[in-house]
Amino acid sequence: MVIFGAEIMENDVRAMLEKLSRGEVSVEEALLEIKKEPFEDIGFAKIDTHRQVRKGVSEVIYGAGKTADQITGIVRAMNDRGQKRILITRLDIEKANLVKRGLCGSVGFGEDSKDAIQLDYHEDGRIGIIGGLPEPNGLGKIVVATGGTSDIPVAEEAALTAEFMGNDVQRLYDVGVAGLHRMLSHLDDIMEAKVIIAIAGMEGALASVIGGLADCPVIAVPTSVGYGANFGGLSALLSMLNSCASGVSVVNIDNGFGAAYQASMINHIK
Repeated sequence: MVIFGAEIMENDVRAMLEKLSRGEVSVEEALLEIKKEPFEDIGFAKIDTHRQVRKGVSEVIYGAGKTADQITGIVRAMNDRGQKRILITRLDIEKANLVKRGLCGSVGFGEDSKDAIQLDYHEDGRIGIIGGLPEPNGLGKIVVATGGTSDIPVAEEAALTAEFMGNDVQRLYDVGVAGLHRMLSHLDDIMEAKVIIAIAGMEGALASVIGGLADCPVIAVPTSVGYGANFGGLSALLSMLNSCASGVSVVNIDNGFGAAYQASMINHIK
C-alpha cells in the first residue's frame, strides 16, 4: 500500500517484478535494475529513493541544521524523482519563507503560479508540507492528547505528520491531570481510538492515566515543558518509562514525529 510519495519508484519496481513473473527478464537482470541508484547523491545529501519501496513511507526531510538552500535542493531532487508529496519537519518560519521563495524560483514561476512547487507551512508544529494531505486510509482514528497548551508544538508535529501519512486524527488539547475532569469528558473518543499519542511535560502523568483507560496502544511523548527539576523533559521521560499502565510505549523527548510514524504504522496494519 502506498502511504505517500514515490509512486513512480514503486511502479517501476512493480513493473520489473511483473516482467520477471512473465519470464521476460532473468532474476539477475531484475535484481540489477532494482539495485540501480538506490539513492541519489546531490553532494550535500544522499536521498534514499528506495525508502518508500522498503518502508511504505518515503524519506522525510529533517529541517533543523539544514540551510534553506539545502532543503530546497533536496526537495527539487525528490520532486524530479517523482515524489510529489514531501514532509519537512523542524522547519522554522524564517527558513520556511526562504524555501518557499527558492522553490518558486527553481521552476521559474511566481509564488502564485499553479506550476510552482508550493510549500504549505504550519508554524505551530514547525512542519512544511508539499503536495497537500491525502484522504485518510487507516483502519481507525489516531487521538493526539496533550497535558497542557504548552505541549501543542510537539502535538501539532505529531498530528500533522499522522495526517500526512493518511490517518484520521483527533486533537484533545489541554486535558492534563491537573484537571482530570477535562479528559474524562472525552472518554468516548479515548475508547474509540485505534492509537493514542499522549503528550505531556512536567511529571508526564497523562500517559499512565490514558493507558489505564484505553484498550489500544498508547504512545507516550515526554516534552521539555516544565520547571527546573523537569530537567528539560527527563522527569517526564522517566515517569513514562516507569508507567504501571500496560500497553504504553515511549519515544524520545519532544519527538512528535517519531510517535506519529509509529502510530501510523499501527493504524495501517491489516
